[in-house]
Amino acid sequence: MDVDNRGDNEIITSFKTGNHQDFDILIERYSTKLYQIAFGMLSNQQDAEEVVQDAFVRAFRALDKFRGDAKFSTWIHRIVSNLARNRYHWNRRRGAKLNVSLYQPKRSHDDTDDEHEMLIPDNSMGPGVMLEGAELEQEVMSEFNRLPEKLKQAMLLRHVSEFSYEKIAQTLECKVGTVKSRIARGREIMRNKFNAAKNYEKR
Repeated sequence: MDVDNRGDNEIITSFKTGNHQDFDILIERYSTKLYQIAFGMLSNQQDAEEVVQDAFVRAFRALDKFRGDAKFSTWIHRIVSNLARNRYHWNRRRGAKLNVSLYQPKRSHDDTDDEHEMLIPDNSMGPGVMLEGAELEQEVMSEFNRLPEKLKQAMLLRHVSEFSYEKIAQTLECKVGTVKSRIARGREIMRNKFNAAKNYEKR
């Protein structure tokens, strides 16, 4: 299949003229990243897939009225984030057991802070290390799930989706400084939790 090199705006313009099949290009272009966001918030494959499908259905129905005040990518990510948040709360009301995964982000060329500090160790060593890593990963997910939702959502967009601070701010409809503060606060909470755990184990 040939890669369509048109920009999102060109595809949307084509869609608005009646070429609705072009929406499939947007689905192919964004489905993986959207799934990562939804799964990161819900840690459930079926829920994440349903959220992404629902997001694309809503986007398809609303695309004729899309004015382009924000980028399509920002708009669709915001839809997924909102739907995943709603599903998260619905699951909690039902008493579902929820875990949130943290993924190791790729180091980009413009990183200047310590946000890529690994909380989860490399599990590619021996069985003993792998077992310890699995146990620690479970602890990380458990503690991450206890973070305030605003901190958790900002960290997911940064570490799972690898969004820039500016794009996170657009998606969450807040200031860049607020995004940085939430991410820094989330890391601080996680770091303090595990430092306290390590100190306790040394006693």
